[in-house]
Amino acid sequence: MDSETHAVNARALGMTLGTVWAIVVAVLVPLLRIGWRGEWRELLANAYIGYDDTATGTLVGMVWPFVDGLVLGTALGRSYDRFDGRSVEGR
Repeated sequence: MDSETHAVNARALGMTLGTVWAIVVAVLVPLLRIGWRGEWRELLANAYIGYDDTATGTLVGMVWPFVDGLVLGTALGRSYDRFDGRSVEGR
């Protein structure tokens, strides 16, 4: 097994998590329209300002999950590097 380790690219992790979470929320919209309306719609509308199951609300609602994932992924990547003893300076 190779003993060389690599630092996590926190920016890439943040972009990936943000993109995936925004897509998940976008996929939920049609599901909300066909019967999952109740609690999921309320949860998303309470969590993300401007979200609803219209086209405009979906686009606005996709920005918030992207920002959530971006911030969370970046924080996770930087925290991982810091706990693992790697420098996060310069990123």
